Amino acid sequence: MDRDDVPWRGYWPAAPTPFTADGALDEDAWAELLRLYLRQGVHGVLVNGSTGEWFSQTPAERRRVAEIAVEVAGRIPVVVGVTAYTQDEAIGLAEHAAATGAGGVLATPPPYVHPGPDEILAFYERVSSATDLPFMVYNWPRGVAVDLGDHPGLVERLADLPNVAAIKDSTGDWLKMLATVEAVADRVRVFGSFLHRRGLAVLLGLGGDGNIDGGGLGAPFAVPFYEAVARRDEEAARAFVDRYAALSSRLIRPDYSGVFASPIPQLKAAMAELGQPGGHVRPPLLPATGAALDGIRAALEESGLRAALEPAGASS
Repeated sequence: MDRDDVPWRGYWPAAPTPFTADGALDEDAWAELLRLYLRQGVHGVLVNGSTGEWFSQTPAERRRVAEIAVEVAGRIPVVVGVTAYTQDEAIGLAEHAAATGAGGVLATPPPYVHPGPDEILAFYERVSSATDLPFMVYNWPRGVAVDLGDHPGLVERLADLPNVAAIKDSTGDWLKMLATVEAVADRVRVFGSFLHRRGLAVLLGLGGDGNIDGGGLGAPFAVPFYEAVARRDEEAARAFVDRYAALSSRLIRPDYSGVFASPIPQLKAAMAELGQPGGHVRPPLLPATGAALDGIRAALEESGLRAALEPAGASS
């Protein structure tokens, strides 16, 4: 399996999982959010990833989230996150995703374990081969304290695994991500940090396939950006990516931390401000309040996102 075996490209939200105020999984809000993504024209969706608070869900809840996602949004690629603290749990979630009809699965190395390169490779060999689904390797040093790019040759070895079709490189170090593109983009899809002018130059000249973006707030700018890239309309792409950057720079730092609050509470607060069904966070996360909310509101206004969404909201 390689990059040509999957239609994975463009702008995908890493979807948040909506919870009610008392902490229950909000299935109705989840389905509503997926329908919103479809209306926005996103090119795929990742569920039960880091933004999806997989770490706060039971295995049964994670399975239900995946089932609803495939049922509602299955006409676009649905990739299910199966990251877990144990290899066996990751394999079980991958097998469930396959039985549900998902388009693929994704996992980081196990959190907290700090595995070495041979252990990382062995883990991905076992989890990626547990099903016939296309597999996306997820490099997420902020979440697991391991950067795949720190180990020479490891990314290439992972890309050569039979079921690996993509790598999501969220290293936070742009030059390391660029090295991933150079090393393996001819073989597998590479999702990374491309939503800025440097990223546009890389997409047009070197390679890379898309962004998987926490929450998908930037869809009004990022979806048309990737459509412009696909038709190699550099002028239109620059215009849209500048609008996206005006939003993202106000909310997220280069290391993926939030400007006003932890990233997920910040995201869900922004979605609530925009009338989007992101729901509440679960402990240990806390909702954004006070000055953080004021900053989030200002960012939505100053970036032009609220204004960009108004026509769609008015017509619904």
